[in-house]
Amino acid sequence: MFKFIQIVSVLIGLSVVTLMVALIITLNGSIHLIQLVWTVPVCLFVLFICSVFKWTNTKRRRGWLFGVMGIALLIASIKPIQHYYKMSIPTVDAEIDVSAYQPFTLGNKVIKPDTKASLQLTESLPRLDGATAMYPLYAAFVEATYPKGDYQPDTSRVQVSRTLEAYQNLIAGDVDLIFAAAPSTSQEWQAEKEGLTFDMTPIGREAFVFFVHHKNSVDNVTLEQVKKIYAGEITNWHEVGGENEPIRAFQRPADSGSQTTLEKLMGNTPIMAAPSEDIVSGMGGIIREVSQYRNYKNAMGFTFRYYSTEMVGNQKIKLLSIDGVAPTKETIQNDTYPLVAEFYAITAGTENQNTQKLIEWILSEEGQAIVERVGYVPVENY
Repeated sequence: MFKFIQIVSVLIGLSVVTLMVALIITLNGSIHLIQLVWTVPVCLFVLFICSVFKWTNTKRRRGWLFGVMGIALLIASIKPIQHYYKMSIPTVDAEIDVSAYQPFTLGNKVIKPDTKASLQLTESLPRLDGATAMYPLYAAFVEATYPKGDYQPDTSRVQVSRTLEAYQNLIAGDVDLIFAAAPSTSQEWQAEKEGLTFDMTPIGREAFVFFVHHKNSVDNVTLEQVKKIYAGEITNWHEVGGENEPIRAFQRPADSGSQTTLEKLMGNTPIMAAPSEDIVSGMGGIIREVSQYRNYKNAMGFTFRYYSTEMVGNQKIKLLSIDGVAPTKETIQNDTYPLVAEFYAITAGTENQNTQKLIEWILSEEGQAIVERVGYVPVENY
């Protein structure tokens, strides 16, 4: 009876402690430790039972017991070891600090015009929004044409969102003008549902680029190979002249600017369903994942040239040439790079008359000069 009470007491004690520890690590996001947390008390309880009933009174039995327990603990330690090894590998931050481009702040990175702009807005300022990659550009437009003021990136007439949110704000009438890539079919449908039509004015040109880890031996792929990779037909780097490694092709969420551009590139070819962990939320996120040292040397991602080279400047990634042509300002201008997309100033029924004045100024020689100085390619040679 005494042994039974001992066993029950130890079992209850270990169970309570284990449940508490499991709850704590779950709340802390350390789910990779769960299996080990449960394995350790089970081993301790088995060891206690064997001790109580003296089942380990021979060297052979002790050897078997400790061998089995060792194997169990080793198996339970695999996930924690993998996790901490992965966390120990250096990564490169690919997100940007948008506050560095806030107009009229001291020491910001906004491009300044050489002379005072011919357009100077003083009232009824258009409410602006746009993709993250466009923010340095329209922040420069603001510094050139808006009165000096406090234009917080998230709470002012000059805000910055991701492409998806910018289109939603435009459709809702919360902003007058956005700067972004062309809308997706879904976004056009949402506008039509509200009785709106997007009025899209091209204001510049940009290269849609594919990139890999800088240690990847592949430097060039054909446009047809890109399509086959994202259709799931080409799955290994050796099929395009690289190492014998599976291709981990990252994607972006639906209705993001770069995912929409990929969809238009693919045309009628269906894009393969990506594993959820390979769909990265932010443009910076996709660069960060592909550039991670060791983890994802086999990865591939996509973005726009300016964001990757001018805003992020991540030296751990390498832009691929397409059909033998590298994505540069020169190849965009002369139309030799095959994946050039226009970006737009987009409205949807705004009644603010200054909005059209701003768009017209952007298309002027002054505005296009800023487009070029920021690092994009003007819509036309002015």
